[in-house]
Amino acid sequence: MKTTNTKNNDAKNIKEKKAILVLEDGSIFEGIGFGIHGKTIGEVVFNTGMVGYVETLTDPSYKSQILVSAYPLIGNYGVPKKQRDEMGLLKSRESENIQVAGFVVSELCNTPSHRESSMTLDEWFIQENKCGISEIDTRELVKILRDKGSMLGILEVGHPNKEELLSEVTLVEDPNKINLVAKVSKQVPIIYGNGKKKIILIDCGCKMNIIR
Repeated sequence: MKTTNTKNNDAKNIKEKKAILVLEDGSIFEGIGFGIHGKTIGEVVFNTGMVGYVETLTDPSYKSQILVSAYPLIGNYGVPKKQRDEMGLLKSRESENIQVAGFVVSELCNTPSHRESSMTLDEWFIQENKCGISEIDTRELVKILRDKGSMLGILEVGHPNKEELLSEVTLVEDPNKINLVAKVSKQVPIIYGNGKKKIILIDCGCKMNIIR
């Protein structure tokens, strides 16, 4: 069993929103939770993007995965309002909702600065009924995933119990065995635009940018 220490900058915050991420290899990461109090399971993967976290979090290809951001500071430009272009396609988002099962970051910015920001990442996660963890060493976590490959994990925010989570993670069902395509695909045809030529797009979890 491997435990990685957290940065401890706000004891009160940790007490109110303590969070733990446990991997199937026994690795444990303790930090500060954001979003809702709750528990989520999924395949733990990482992304190296410096910007574009709103688009990444709404990308259907991350459905049911716990996403780790390799870039250290996330949330500094907030979350824009849900807006659509002239064809009805969402701007700054790849789908209607957050697709990830959970989000893992090193440092979460709760004071975003951008003219289009409408809320913080924490507020967005609460609105979407999702949870995340911050203030952990994501460099160490990414090295584990890079060397061993993506693996199953459990993330709990609120009142997590290490021993219980370690027992539970061995019983987690692989979400890749579920028909995830059916969960992220449109069930009825949708028409965008009114040009002379028509393109048929088979939706298997299509991003807004592919349609655009």
